Amino acid sequence: MDFMHLFLSFEGRIRRSHFWIGVVLLSIVQWAVWAFTISGAMSAAVLAGNPGGAFSGVGLVGGLLLLALVWPSLAVQIKRWHDRDRTGWMVLINFIPLVGFVWTFIECGCMDGTPGPNRYGPSPKGLGTATATA
Repeated sequence: MDFMHLFLSFEGRIRRSHFWIGVVLLSIVQWAVWAFTISGAMSAAVLAGNPGGAFSGVGLVGGLLLLALVWPSLAVQIKRWHDRDRTGWMVLINFIPLVGFVWTFIECGCMDGTPGPNRYGPSPKGLGTATATA
């Protein structure tokens, strides 16, 4: 699996398994950034003698790190929508509370991609696997 393509490119298609690998890895990174931000901000506040003013520059750094994860998150989801033969603009469905999450979960996370090539490229099922010829 090419992680640069998975997380940085909006072109092509990815399989459902690669979608889940991307989602899990991005979630782990997001949780780690969140934990770093909260623990770092709390530590900085306690050291400064102001436990009530917990969020300082560490919160800003954490927020910027989380903002940097938007691009890879979009890249993974757009390529999965492409595999379903839908436009990448379908990521906007995430703005509909609850319905957007459920729809994205079912379409991108549970349903198989379109068989064979579609307007976004060849099927990712045959890519990256070696085939033996007799």
